[in-house]
Amino acid sequence: MRSIGELARASGLTVSALRFYDRSGVLVPALVDPATGYRWYTDDQVAPARLVAGLRRVGMPLAGIAEALRHRHRPAVVHRLLDAHLRRLEDGLADARRELSRIRTLIDPEETPVSTTRLVLSRTDLAAAVDSVRFAVGSDPELPVLSAVLLEVEPDGVRLVATDRHRLAVARVAGKVDGPPVRALLPVDAVDELRVLLDTGAGITPEAHLTVGPDRVAVAVAGRPVTAAALPYDFPDYRRLLHGQVGGVPTHRIPVDVPALRRALTAEAAPVLLREYAGVDREVVVLGVDDRGGLCVLGPDAPDGLRVGVNREYLLDALDAGGRGQLVLELDGPIAPLAVRRPDDEDVFSILMPVRL
Repeated sequence: MRSIGELARASGLTVSALRFYDRSGVLVPALVDPATGYRWYTDDQVAPARLVAGLRRVGMPLAGIAEALRHRHRPAVVHRLLDAHLRRLEDGLADARRELSRIRTLIDPEETPVSTTRLVLSRTDLAAAVDSVRFAVGSDPELPVLSAVLLEVEPDGVRLVATDRHRLAVARVAGKVDGPPVRALLPVDAVDELRVLLDTGAGITPEAHLTVGPDRVAVAVAGRPVTAAALPYDFPDYRRLLHGQVGGVPTHRIPVDVPALRRALTAEAAPVLLREYAGVDREVVVLGVDDRGGLCVLGPDAPDGLRVGVNREYLLDALDAGGRGQLVLELDGPIAPLAVRRPDDEDVFSILMPVRL
């Protein structure tokens, strides 16, 4: 047995940190002396303590540390947690850079030039990304900020994001980037015009050239341009939902055959519930997991268990946007968002808000 001080020296954690992780239930001592309250640990707890110390140093949240510790014998699960945390750190750094740029403009608006960034992207990849997010663009005239697609330029590509509050779609395109990170909100009319332009370039050029600034976006394919003024709104902080969805390990991650699921959802006898929203009845399907761990469409009288209700039309849109024969659905309970992913591309996915049953 090792004392708490000995484990601290062996793991790199402080004594106070070990006490905290004990109280949190993350790293509980093997024995606590009932008379003195001294904590004692086994040699087998040195490796988990070192894992906790490493995750703590890179700023992993407590819930993520606990998740990694529970799944430390499942490397693929822990790697997904690490990848999600790294994306959070990268997004945070990009946010900090953008905020510092805004602060510099506030300090010296006359001398600070408006920066633009140039990108060279695959025309077909950009077209596929637009198709992956276009269905989630909002149409509420009272929320013009949602009637657009966010272009978020990163050091090695661009991320496209759209949401109408009930669903969120994200896609990423890798490419050559010349300039600082920048984001611009492209109105939906310009998005549709861009999509036509990308098809027009088929067979002529494999590349699309973008110039993105905070107030204007220009795209050229085979010398034909589309230029649009960016909308002057702050796009919602989609990362809060994004990180809640991908920061942990979902309860069920189920591969589905898209044509088969579409048939099940659109069959005349498909079980559908009606739920009113904004004075309109919406068709809701209930998803569950069968005895073999596969996805099933449940009826309204299905027994208790994992039951997730989603808008049927929205789910069909997300399946169509996936554009492949097989997708992966992530279910994590009746009040958690449903994620629809491509199995071979973690950067393209949709998130649907659940409907309370």
